[in-house]
Amino acid sequence: MEHVLLFFHLVGAFALVAGAAVAGTLQVAALRRERPSEVAVLLRATRPGVVLVALGALLTLGFGVALASQLGYGLSPAWIQASLGLWAAAVVLGAAGGRTARHARYLAEQLAASGDAPSAELRALVAHRPSLILSWVSSILIVAIVVLMVWRPT
Repeated sequence: MEHVLLFFHLVGAFALVAGAAVAGTLQVAALRRERPSEVAVLLRATRPGVVLVALGALLTLGFGVALASQLGYGLSPAWIQASLGLWAAAVVLGAAGGRTARHARYLAEQLAASGDAPSAELRALVAHRPSLILSWVSSILIVAIVVLMVWRPT
């Protein structure tokens, strides 16, 4: 049972990291585009990454808690509590950071359908600094969780 729980916990971790990398990379690529149609394609392509993040977040949490229980750790070790806190913060900050990108995608799709002319409003949404910072902080927290899970300080 321990191996099954560990397997699905690791699958979730890979999905979480991969999804965050895909979504982040495509969002950065959208920063470098002017035409709304190009921005729309890139931001639309982030959707599978976002699905991977959501799936990975659920798998890591569910199977991680089950694995900690199976191994007799429970939720009392500080590294597990820290990981859970970082997990919650990463999910909340990532979701908040992604909202502006979703609005930018909607606007880019509308602009692409009506002439595909560059737009200052779209540029401002894609380059919205607070949202980008939230997304980057979320990614950093995910890396910190991986470090805690590998290192497991006692």
